[in-house]
Amino acid sequence: MAKLIIKLINAVGEIVNNDPDVRDRLKVVFVPNFSVSIGQRIYPAADLSEQISTAGKEASGTGNMKFSLNGALTIGTLDGANIEIREAVGAENFFLFGLNVEEVKALKYQGYNPEQYYTSNQELRQVIDRIASGYFSPGKPNLFHPIVESLLGKDEYMLFADYQAYIDCQERVNQAYRNPEYWTRMSIINSINMGKFSADRTINEYCQEIWNVEPVKIDMEAYSQETAGLQRYCQI
Repeated sequence: MAKLIIKLINAVGEIVNNDPDVRDRLKVVFVPNFSVSIGQRIYPAADLSEQISTAGKEASGTGNMKFSLNGALTIGTLDGANIEIREAVGAENFFLFGLNVEEVKALKYQGYNPEQYYTSNQELRQVIDRIASGYFSPGKPNLFHPIVESLLGKDEYMLFADYQAYIDCQERVNQAYRNPEYWTRMSIINSINMGKFSADRTINEYCQEIWNVEPVKIDMEAYSQETAGLQRYCQI
């Protein structure tokens, strides 16, 4: 399923990137073999960080921190580190959408029916029908049917339930982006409030709360002498 979703991303990219109306303004790119080196280019270049995992899945880890540290604003759910980032930068500097953990649990308990959202939301229905029609897979009309069937049948991550809230929140993003001064202010606030997520603080908390270990004081003068002696020994 994961490979099929990646295939769909690239298939959508083929359409968007070759559309004469938008190809010079918008690109869909799937970056393969993501690494720290690639991240060093992407994080500082981003304006908006999309952290859209379902609340309670804890799928949002440290990537969102790196984006925020580099001044990107976040559109996201109350999941994982998003919660801490929102607390650090302020709710007014974070684009929040979607169900929270309690609402996710309640909806599942009531009996979540994704088809209900599909039927009642015309735009969502058009999106799913377009995928199901084979539009993005010429010559293989059934290629993406497993994705469609999974969404309509179960929708494990409750994407349909959060869909309209996401679209509405993106409109708030659009409005904010049209005001460069306002956007820049939020960006700066995001960067300067990321000190909480330093490795020093994190490791210190691990030492105190998980590992139960104490810092070890090092006599730097003695350490320097020992190191110098070791270097002379290695030379001999």
